[in-house]
Amino acid sequence: MDIYQVIKEPHITEKANIQKADANQVTFNVHRAANKVEIRRAVETLLKAKVAEVRTMNVRGKRRRMGKTVGRRPHWKKAIVRLAPGQNIEFFEGM
Repeated sequence: MDIYQVIKEPHITEKANIQKADANQVTFNVHRAANKVEIRRAVETLLKAKVAEVRTMNVRGKRRRMGKTVGRRPHWKKAIVRLAPGQNIEFFEGM
């Protein structure tokens, strides 16, 4: 898989901000077919940060009502990347 398709967007929540401050972990929404090796390679290449560990999880989409019909949000994959000590990503520093 192409490294430009692996990382879709950063996942910015209150919990993700706490993990960034306490454990130097950054959270991303990634392609559903991406594995840990591809995610590590994409972060190290695109964001120029050394990766210590990658954890992934598949998140099921929630059911939502639209009037009298029931729909579903899409399933997605989340990756929690722990950076090596002393490493940071400038994109997250202003948040």
